[in-house]
Amino acid sequence: MSPQNFPKNSAPRLTPLAAIAASLTASLAALAAPAHAQTATPAAAAETAPATATGTLREVVVTANPLGSELNDMVAPVSTLGGDALAVRQASTLGETLDKMPGVSSTYFGPNASRPVIRGLDGDRIKVLQNGGSTVDASTLSYDHAVALDPLVAERIEVVRGPAALMYGGNAIGGVVNVIDNRIPKEPIEGVGGAVDASGTIGGDEARNASALIEAGNGQFAVHADAFARKTSDLRIPGYARSDRLRAAEPLPEGESEAYGRLPNTSADQQGGSLGGSYTWADGFIGANYSAYRNDYGTPAEEDVRLKMKQDRFALEGEARSLAGSTGGWIESVKGKFSYTDYEHKEIEGGETGTIFKNRGWDARFEAKHAKIGNMTGVIGTQFGHTDFSALGEEAFVPSTNTDNAALFLFEELPLTASGDLKLNFGGRLDHSSIKASANGNDRFADANRNFNATSASAGLLYKVSPAWSLTSNLSYTERAPTFYELYANGPHVATGSWEVGDPNANKERATSIDLGARFKSGAHSASVSGYYSRFANYLALSATGRARDEAGDVVAPGSPDSLPEFQYLGVPATLYGFEAEGKTRLLQKMLTSSDTLDFEARADYVRGENRDTGEPLPRLAPLRLGGALVYGAGPWGARVDVTYAAKQTRVPANDTPTDAYTLLSLALTYKFKVAGTQTLVYLRGDNLTNQDARNATSILRDIAPLAGRSVKLGFRTSF
Repeated sequence: MSPQNFPKNSAPRLTPLAAIAASLTASLAALAAPAHAQTATPAAAAETAPATATGTLREVVVTANPLGSELNDMVAPVSTLGGDALAVRQASTLGETLDKMPGVSSTYFGPNASRPVIRGLDGDRIKVLQNGGSTVDASTLSYDHAVALDPLVAERIEVVRGPAALMYGGNAIGGVVNVIDNRIPKEPIEGVGGAVDASGTIGGDEARNASALIEAGNGQFAVHADAFARKTSDLRIPGYARSDRLRAAEPLPEGESEAYGRLPNTSADQQGGSLGGSYTWADGFIGANYSAYRNDYGTPAEEDVRLKMKQDRFALEGEARSLAGSTGGWIESVKGKFSYTDYEHKEIEGGETGTIFKNRGWDARFEAKHAKIGNMTGVIGTQFGHTDFSALGEEAFVPSTNTDNAALFLFEELPLTASGDLKLNFGGRLDHSSIKASANGNDRFADANRNFNATSASAGLLYKVSPAWSLTSNLSYTERAPTFYELYANGPHVATGSWEVGDPNANKERATSIDLGARFKSGAHSASVSGYYSRFANYLALSATGRARDEAGDVVAPGSPDSLPEFQYLGVPATLYGFEAEGKTRLLQKMLTSSDTLDFEARADYVRGENRDTGEPLPRLAPLRLGGALVYGAGPWGARVDVTYAAKQTRVPANDTPTDAYTLLSLALTYKFKVAGTQTLVYLRGDNLTNQDARNATSILRDIAPLAGRSVKLGFRTSF
C-alpha cells in the first residue's frame, strides 16, 4: 500500500511531536549525502565489513544495546537464533520456534497461534519487533490471534529476556523478540544472490513449506524480493484431544465421540511476500519496503470458526554515519525508521463473517549517537505511534479505540576502567500514551479517554573477571500503561470461554527488577546462568470474580445454561522470580575422522510467580524444564539428539488445571554441500519421536489441545 492510498478514516494523524519525528526520519536523506560519502572511515568500515576468508564476522546484537555490542559483551541476557540453526528449528509460529530457548515458552493456542512467553510474562508485556520496529496486529488481544510474522522469512531472531522497556517502552516489561530480515538492504550488494527453502512434514501438522528470496545490486542500488507459502493439515496428536482429567470431569453427551488422533480445525494456509530496495553508500543507506501477509487458519477452541487474516505493511528506514564533521562534532550517526500497517482479520463461522478486527497504525523511531562525553558513548532517541483499532460484530468484546504514543529515551555506556573490563550501562525512557474509546452505539461500551505518563530507568554492570569469565547485574524500574482491552473490555470472549470486563480506572503497572548473571566462554566450551526477581505493584491480572453472565450480559447464577464465567482485569501485587541456564562442552574430538567433534549441550529454566496478597500462584507459568543434547559434527555432516523434560505443574490458581510431566525426544541430521556457486543444507528432523501426550502449562487450551505427536520433517535450503 502506498502512502497516498491510506484509507481516509485511518490516515496517520501527525500530532506536533509526530510531525517532528516524521521530519527527522525524512531528513536522513539530506544528512546522508556528504561529498566524501564514498570514503569510509576505518571505524565505519570495521562496523560494516562482511566476513572474509581470513576472519570471522563477530555477531553484533542491537536489540538490547543500540551501540551494537557483541553477544558476550551484553549486560542484558540475550539469545540469538539464525543461520542453519534457525532453518532446522523453524516451526509454524514464532512462539513454537523459540520454545526451547532458556526462559522462553509459548502460549500455544494450537499449531497456528502462539506468542512467546518470557520468564512467565506474555501478551502486552512482551514486545515483538520486526527489524527493530513495532508490528501492528491483534495478537496481544487474544490467544487465538496469530502474530503476523512468519519464521520462514526471518534471517535471525534476537530475544532479550527480562525488562527491555528502556529502549522499547513498558510493553517490553517482560522482554523483546526482534525478527530480523533483509527486506530493506542495509549494506551494498553487488551482483545477484538469493536462497530457496522447501520442506515437508510427515505427521504433526503435515506442513508443506516453501520460500524464496532474491537480492541484486550494483554496489549502490540494491533490491530485495521474497515470497513464502505454508500449508498445513489438522494436527496429528498421540491420543485424545481432551485430557484424561477433562474427559472424566465433563463426559460428552451420549452419541458424541471424542476427537482422537487429530486435533480438529487446526489446518492453515499462509502466504506472503515483499519487495524492497535501498540506496547504499560507504556511510549509510536509505530504503523502502512493501510486504504482505495472509493467513487462513482454524483453532481447536471453536471447531466451526476460521480466522482469515491479512496484513499490508509499508516501511522506510535509513542510517547515516560519520556525521561528526557536518554536525560540529556533536552527532556521530543517526538512524530512523517509519512503518504503516493495515491489519484486518475476520472470524468466519459456518461460512458467514461474525466479528471483524481491524488495526491500522503507524510507528516512527529516530536515534542519534552522540559524540563521546569523556569516555561515555550513548544514544538519544524518540519514538511516536498511532493506531486505530476496531472490533465489529456481535462477539466484539472491546470497543473501537484510538491510541497515540510518544516517547523520549536515552542509553549510555561508560567504561569504568582503562581496560574496559568493567563498564556501566544506564539510561531512561519517558512515555506518554492517550487511549480514546468510542462506543459507536454499542450499549456495552461507553465513550472514554485516558492519558498516561510512564517512566522507565535501568542501570547495569558488566565485569570481565578474566578473558573467559564475566559477571553481569542489572537493576530496572518499569512502568506500563494499561492497554485498551485492560481498560474497556466488556463482552463474551469465546476464545477464552469467559465474559471479560476491563477496569476503566486502572492505574499503571509498575515493576522493580533485578537480574544477576555469569558467563563463561573458552574455545568450544561456554556457559551462562541468570537469576532474576521482579516485584510488581498493580500487576494487571485477569481474575475470576465468581460471577457469571448470560448472552445479554446480565449477571446470572454460575453454571446456568449458556452462561460464561466473569473475569475482570484487576491490579494486584505480584512477584516473579526464577533462573535460566545453558552450557556447552566439548566431550570428544578426532574420533572417527581427523576433524570430527562430539559436544554436549544443556539448558534449564524455572519461574515462580504469586499474588502477594493471597499467596495464590499466577496463571500459566511454565514448570521446571531441563534439556540436554549430544551434537556430532564431521565435516559437512551433523547430527543432534535432544531430550526435553518438563516437570508437572501443580502450582496453579483456583479454577485452573495442573499439567503432568512429559519428556520429548527429537533428532536432527544435516548435510551441507557446494555445487557450482551454490551452498545447500539438507536436513532431516524428527520431533516427539516417542509420541508422548504432552500438554503445555502456559496454554489456556492445555486440556483440549495437546502438543503435536510424532513427526518427521525433511527440508533443504540452497543459497547462491
